[in-house]
Amino acid sequence: MQYLHTMVRVADLDAALDFYCAKLGLKEVRRVDNEKGRFTLVFLAAPDDEARSTRKRAPEVELTYNWDPEAYTGGRNFGHLAYAVDDIYASCQRLADGGVIINRPPRDGHMAFVRSPDGISIELLQKGKPLEPAEPWASMPNTGVW
Repeated sequence: MQYLHTMVRVADLDAALDFYCAKLGLKEVRRVDNEKGRFTLVFLAAPDDEARSTRKRAPEVELTYNWDPEAYTGGRNFGHLAYAVDDIYASCQRLADGGVIINRPPRDGHMAFVRSPDGISIELLQKGKPLEPAEPWASMPNTGVW
């Protein structure tokens, strides 16, 4: 397993970037604008983490800016922790066997979500290319929220 990023939703992207980059000192390492989903993702890394990283990427903070205004209550502005796993199906099966609810099953062979006992969302992402869709995951519905 490999730690990837922590996601935080932001209401004002410019103000957030001023805080995280200009004031805190993080560096923008990549950006994704998704017109269909109406959001922007900005990934930030600490300069020392980026310089020392022996991996493809340093651990990151993902700022998620939804283009349509939304009030974030109840901690909804904190999104999730993300980890890359070698085999998303085996990881989800191990968690399910341990009594963990798979809130968003890996129907696509790429992404799943579970929640910690304290309700923190954990995103699991398949390392490399997505696996071929497979049962029982491909037809499994979402459960609860993530």
